[in-house]
Amino acid sequence: QVQLVESGGGLVQPGGSLRLSCAASGTNFRLDVMGWYRQTPAKQRELAATITSGGLRNVADSVNGRFTISRDNAKNTVYVEMKSLKPEDTAVYYCYAHLLGRDYWGQGTQVTVSS
Repeated sequence: QVQLVESGGGLVQPGGSLRLSCAASGTNFRLDVMGWYRQTPAKQRELAATITSGGLRNVADSVNGRFTISRDNAKNTVYVEMKSLKPEDTAVYYCYAHLLGRDYWGQGTQVTVSS
């Protein structure tokens, strides 16, 4: 059973930066896809960015150019560097992984962008 543990959320001022990390455990396989989704009370969970084990990235238009996703395959860990944060980036950010036809989710970490 794959388990995902996020870290790095918090409160940041508009224009600031944060880095989220997500470490996977419970498998010896390299995860096919890892990434980040986000959700607010008013919206459905939406894609922020994902990256395959081969390095192909899928980044939402709303964060493209501001969020950079990367991963360490040896550690089954994914990161997202978030810059120029806006109040509308405020959300719970969920780590996501896909392996052998199954999706896995972390517990979520709150990111709040506010002055």
